Amino acid sequence: MRIGFIGDIVGRPGRIMLKNHLMKLREEFNIDYVVANYENASHGFGLTKKNANELYSSGADLLSGGNHTFDKKDIYELFAAHAIIRPINYPEEVSGKGVFETEVNGEKLAVINVMGQFAMPYTDNPFRLLKNAVEELRSKDFKNILIDIHAEATSEKRALLMMFKNDVSAIFGTHTHVGTDDLLIHSGCAYVSDVGLTGCRDNVIGMDESAPLERMMNSVGKHYDVPDKCKKVLQMIVADIEEGRAKSTFKIRLFDDGRRFVNEGYFED
Repeated sequence: MRIGFIGDIVGRPGRIMLKNHLMKLREEFNIDYVVANYENASHGFGLTKKNANELYSSGADLLSGGNHTFDKKDIYELFAAHAIIRPINYPEEVSGKGVFETEVNGEKLAVINVMGQFAMPYTDNPFRLLKNAVEELRSKDFKNILIDIHAEATSEKRALLMMFKNDVSAIFGTHTHVGTDDLLIHSGCAYVSDVGLTGCRDNVIGMDESAPLERMMNSVGKHYDVPDKCKKVLQMIVADIEEGRAKSTFKIRLFDDGRRFVNEGYFED
């Protein structure tokens, strides 16, 4: 199966890029299933029902979250009716689930959403929860397992690779909005520390630069806004998975001015 993974979709600019290009990319690259991170999709914070429907109609199959999952009240209704998950390490009493099980071309696929610990909301230990979740999935004969690790620290993401490289098919990082250049396959597991945002590319992590600069200069926090007009980018990782192992992986970066870059990942071993 060929899986596409899109990192943080930031506001209307990010949604526009999916609407204009994702279906075409799916067809061109023969992508069977697309996972996309929704946590910044509605003006940078959370997800509304309207915007969720827009993401699905644009070509996303499953939506994964992060620290802004609960910023919009619509999320509770979305959990009940749609293919949408939130980090597994929120307490069990919290709505939603962190693991999604499905079939793609007759093969089982499981997607796990998890959140890191450093500079993130206080949640349960992601490593222990993932260990139990992966063991349970493999006991149910799931070989194809993908993890969205939504974390600030690249060290936590890399630690996941070392811990689960023999047990899962792919580990893709989200949250920082800045794409990293470490796309690789290690022991049959595709990995990148951060996919990078889909949205505005000419400001600060997809947001208008005025509020971040005010905070940097004067330590005064202001509300971050997504610009109405900006230069845009769509970033997606694609991985070919067979019998639970990643056989190849590449990254697509598509700019709104027509430029496109496709870079293959390398083999660590």
